[in-house]
Amino acid sequence: MLRHVSFSLLLLISLVGVQPVKAQWFKSVLQEVSDLRLEARGDWQNDSRTESARGFKGSYLNFVLAGTIGKHFAYAYRQRLNKFSKSSSFFDATDWLYLSYSPVKSLTFSAGKQVVAIGGYEYDRAPINLYFTSEFWYNIPCYQWGGSAEYTLPGGNDALKVQVGQSPFHAFYDHGHMYGYHLMWSGRHGIWSTIWSANLMEYAPNKYMSYLSFGNQFQLGRKVKLYFDFLNRATSHQTFLFKDCTLVGEVAYTPIEQLNLFAKTSYDVNKTHTDADLLVHRGTELTRVGGGVEFYPLKNRAVRVHADYAYAWGTNTNDEGTIRNNQSFVNVGVTWNIDFLNIRFKKKSAPKSEPSHE
Repeated sequence: MLRHVSFSLLLLISLVGVQPVKAQWFKSVLQEVSDLRLEARGDWQNDSRTESARGFKGSYLNFVLAGTIGKHFAYAYRQRLNKFSKSSSFFDATDWLYLSYSPVKSLTFSAGKQVVAIGGYEYDRAPINLYFTSEFWYNIPCYQWGGSAEYTLPGGNDALKVQVGQSPFHAFYDHGHMYGYHLMWSGRHGIWSTIWSANLMEYAPNKYMSYLSFGNQFQLGRKVKLYFDFLNRATSHQTFLFKDCTLVGEVAYTPIEQLNLFAKTSYDVNKTHTDADLLVHRGTELTRVGGGVEFYPLKNRAVRVHADYAYAWGTNTNDEGTIRNNQSFVNVGVTWNIDFLNIRFKKKSAPKSEPSHE
């Protein structure tokens, strides 16, 4: 399967560089395409508690395609080309693949593989743009099949989304008939932006866990941005606030356009007496702090160099978890983005797409 994908990419690249007459034909074929790119990231990492995570590695290789079909339909597709394995299917490496229908500008229906509509700004960011995260983020299977409807309120500053799809927890049981129900509000009012959600998901067949997620971001002038996420998890046997939750905060400072400095902290805790939470296990209490720098040498920001450091302490009762006590993590790398449409053709306005994971 990977061989076929690689051949298709090589063919696409060769078409972009053809003679002017053929390029004009290719432009007409791509006139409904708004996004066509290949993005990649490579890193050198040193994880003090995990030998397998040390050294040079290719972290991400993504193929992205999006566009419109006629006046009312749009599609979006992102494939992880580095995620194939003998034990996985082609769609296991698909982040999102969905078709959208907008009968009017303010209303959109979508169906396919989508980002599960959970609030929070750490969760919202594309994985290729994250260097270290909370324990919750590492464990959540956030791309699932389903359908959604999104309505943008008059004024355009608020959007409500309703989504029904496979529960993220179905992968733990290999049980396809487990579902999740989601309501999300995305808003922007002055310096304050929000991604809030209420979620009800089967964590086991016919057993449900609820999430309340509050993501708040503040743009303080042109140079400072900060966000704060609070995610609370509860079941019918455990309904207490702050017993099972994740908190994440980050502040970013951009002194010049090419440079971004950031500091980040996360806190995962589960002090309940049930094993319902399969992501942050009972008895876990972890704190992580760190920071880093991003530098963009080109004006179009197609190349990014990053370096960051994080330190964690506490208890992780998940034997297969990522964050460990007294764990130091160093990461240095480069990210690049090949935008095929901007090589020879003027890029169109992008269609309406999933608000999460970029």
